[in-house]
Amino acid sequence: QVQPVESGGGLVQPGGSLRLSCTVSQIFSNCAMAWYLQTPAAQRELVAAVNPSGTRNVKDPVKGRFTISRDNAENTMYLEMKDLKPDHTADYYCCPFPNTRNYWGQGTQVTVSS
Repeated sequence: QVQPVESGGGLVQPGGSLRLSCTVSQIFSNCAMAWYLQTPAAQRELVAAVNPSGTRNVKDPVKGRFTISRDNAENTMYLEMKDLKPDHTADYYCCPFPNTRNYWGQGTQVTVSS
């Protein structure tokens, strides 16, 4: 299994929280990893990235609201999202960063709605 596997999405009310998980192959253990989001009719947008040593880069629109982390021993990456808003409704994908070989998973859907 080379493609990442995302999970943890769902329906949440505005102001709520979710934690997304991404399980990856061990071959990516020395790679930076990233989360992207995609809304209908839009391109995927980078949300956050984390390198193998844990250094993080979160894009300004979600800084302070989203936290990226990884557990190298478990080959898992996380995206903790809090104070969610309807604008955060999207499909979320994880991948190596940069994703030069197009390793995309199926994504996990997040819907923020009352």
